[in-house]
Amino acid sequence: MQLFSTFEHSSYIELAITSLEKVGVKKECILAVPLINRVEERRLFDTLHRADGISLFDKGAAIGTAFSVIGASIGFKLEWGPIYWGLIGAATGFILGFIIDYIIFKLVHKRKRVVKGKNSEVVLVIECQKELVEKVEEVLWEHLALGVAKLE
Repeated sequence: MQLFSTFEHSSYIELAITSLEKVGVKKECILAVPLINRVEERRLFDTLHRADGISLFDKGAAIGTAFSVIGASIGFKLEWGPIYWGLIGAATGFILGFIIDYIIFKLVHKRKRVVKGKNSEVVLVIECQKELVEKVEEVLWEHLALGVAKLE
């Protein structure tokens, strides 16, 4: 039987491997494979099929709304009137909000996107006899495995 488990890269893997050897699993029957986690640049614009939860539109819409109200209010006293000044205020506010979000996104949050939560960094593959499966599984869970799967 084969058991597959994933761990964070820590000392618990070493402890799990030594405990497995004490239970009766041979050293040749244990395989530990470190994974390279996916890291990618965040995209500025979301698509219909892919969204990362960051929006450059929100602040622009809010500030654009506020500026359009202010522009329309002031526009009653100005030459072009409230409609043109409301549109100018909306465009100016949207561009200002977009630039603020863009600066925050690019300069302040210079981090790359990594999967949220705990990352599986090491896959442990154990080949053992059916009599040892329950003990091996128990050892893996005791040493903080993120997940365990059995294959006959």
